[in-house]
Amino acid sequence: MDERLIESLVAAVRAAPDDLPLRLHLAGLLVEADRGGEAVEHVATALAKDPTSAQARELMARAMGGPAGDTAGDTAGDTGGGTPGDTPEDPTSDPTGGSTDPTDAAPRADTTAFDWHAAESDLGEAVGPMFVDGSTEDPGPAAYDVEAAGVRLADVGGLTEVKKRLEASFLAPLRNPELRALYGKSLRGGLLLYGPPGCGKTFLAKAVAGELGASFLHVSLADVLDMYIGQSERNVKELFEVARTSAPCVLFLDELDAIGGKRSLNRSSGARTTVNQLLTELDGVGSDNEGVFVLAATNHPWDVDPALRRPGRLDRTLLVLPPDREAREAVLRTHLRDRPVERIDTKRLAKATEGFSGADLAHLCESASEIALMDSVGTGKVRMIGMADFDQALSEVRPSIGPWVETARNVALYANASGEYDDLAKWLRKRR
Repeated sequence: MDERLIESLVAAVRAAPDDLPLRLHLAGLLVEADRGGEAVEHVATALAKDPTSAQARELMARAMGGPAGDTAGDTAGDTGGGTPGDTPEDPTSDPTGGSTDPTDAAPRADTTAFDWHAAESDLGEAVGPMFVDGSTEDPGPAAYDVEAAGVRLADVGGLTEVKKRLEASFLAPLRNPELRALYGKSLRGGLLLYGPPGCGKTFLAKAVAGELGASFLHVSLADVLDMYIGQSERNVKELFEVARTSAPCVLFLDELDAIGGKRSLNRSSGARTTVNQLLTELDGVGSDNEGVFVLAATNHPWDVDPALRRPGRLDRTLLVLPPDREAREAVLRTHLRDRPVERIDTKRLAKATEGFSGADLAHLCESASEIALMDSVGTGKVRMIGMADFDQALSEVRPSIGPWVETARNVALYANASGEYDDLAKWLRKRR
């Protein structure tokens, strides 16, 4: 068999995939060349387009190892002694092909009795269904991505007091199913993290998910708000449905003051109804939130709608402060781990960066690296990052939490009648 002819026909079929006579002609040549597996694919494609084709059915029987039978109407029989210029017979022509051999009719009975269910099983997924009703369509990618947490509280530098409070008020009851059953503790809960920006509230929420062995769903303002009426509420509902189907899951609502701001201050009816929908989902109305742990973070808890913080919703609040000296040293070491440094005194740097947030410390390391890089470019000699670079960076980088502290001080002094910001007031007094 001329392999060049087969390759030419393969190219021709690829160029004209709907030319069934050409495809069957190729299949016949493949059968003659003992390449039945390849022939099956072409014949199956032809049968999907024309299930009544006797020529295709006979070729399938031969390709699957059935009796050779009658070659009349089979393109392989035409090309056995023909030339490349031969054209396949029309499948509607005389099925005997003009042959007078009385044995021609016998194999046709075998073809009729061919076990198509067995053939489809042998083919596996090579051939798709001929028709679909839309119920098996690919749903496409998920609207919201649920991720594995990948970190634990041990990965969070410092914040010893925060970890202790998390363990006592949130994690310990959920880690002990026997005690939880004894005391009737539900496998659900809400926790609000608040504090100055850049202090690791998101990282801490992910670490809580890691401690619980739960998946993590991060929700931001862009995931919720929509310009069309009613779509924001549907987004909130869908987010909670994704969390429920992924339980155990930590649903993390970032910048809660933007998503669930006080309804009394919202002039937009859309914003108010979005908060209403969030309240409904937190209460589990119509659905069970068992196994869904709702964590939220905000820099301005005083701007969050009070209804979101009532018992049964985000009923526990935790203040996340700028890193202490131990935590600052750990953060500095983390950001310098993959940089070329020498003789860096992280203890001295930690002492000199009192009041820096985690983001400020990252910016300090970036600035020191930039100073060393620009010096290397200017001198043409690559050098390590040293303490002199950090001293220069410290003269330029300042803590970024000052404006937040001033706002928080006013809240602690004049809006703390209920005592909910006592921890904040205590920290502000120490900070003086």
